Amino acid sequence: MDVLKRNHVHVIGDQGPVLMFAHGFGCNQDMWNRITPAFKTSHRQVLFDYVGSGQSDLTTFDVTRYSHLSGYAQDILEICDALGFESGITLIGHSVSSSIGLLASIARPDLFNRLILVGPNPCFLNVPPDYRGGFERQDLEDLLALMDQNYIGWANYLGPMASGETQSGIEVEPVSRRLTDSFCTTDPVAAKVFAQATFFADNRADLDQVTTPSLILQHRHDALVPIEVGEYMHRKLRNSTLQVLDIAGHCGHMSHPSLIVSAIRAYLPEPERVS
Repeated sequence: MDVLKRNHVHVIGDQGPVLMFAHGFGCNQDMWNRITPAFKTSHRQVLFDYVGSGQSDLTTFDVTRYSHLSGYAQDILEICDALGFESGITLIGHSVSSSIGLLASIARPDLFNRLILVGPNPCFLNVPPDYRGGFERQDLEDLLALMDQNYIGWANYLGPMASGETQSGIEVEPVSRRLTDSFCTTDPVAAKVFAQATFFADNRADLDQVTTPSLILQHRHDALVPIEVGEYMHRKLRNSTLQVLDIAGHCGHMSHPSLIVSAIRAYLPEPERVS
């Protein structure tokens, strides 16, 4: 199997430390295009689409494999192997890709030097009395039911919520449109499987197994991830750093790229920073 074709892998640069960008649910590698220019001269950057997303090879989509986040983590590991990487990777994951990246790092800790988690949430469900993930189970079941009943309507509902448009007004409307377009162009069958794997996963117990240092980038006003989630992850993840960014919405890499770039630069070791 041609893994690089399967996941539509795109590599920017041929030298320097490796930054690997992993997109969130319903998205694709293009969502990082306001971040990658900042590291063009200093890093080798790897972008890809999970099978079922973006321009991946949909014929290789397997419902059994991709019904669990471990299947997406396997995509990451297979891409690294196909590119000949053995160590030294900084994985930058958005949203559910934070959990996917954590799983990949548990499976192959020697592969990753650090993890940068943008808007992570190890469990979107509220689990009283000690954990508030943001959603009641019925809310998520209703959201998935809407996907079946009115896929375009579901996309038009989730896009503004994820972008922060409903919280901060028209300045993020282009992000909302871009997210909605991405949701609409994702194969509905693959999207439903990924949605179930994303929103009903509970990876809280995995946090104690992570040994790779991590940076948690929590958005201050995120309809999908309460601020308590970032604090919870910081308590549970060894060698973690929590940074709360003054961002409304769930996609700071799209709506506030300069803040995300600055946070990444500050976290990378001195020799890896962009001059």
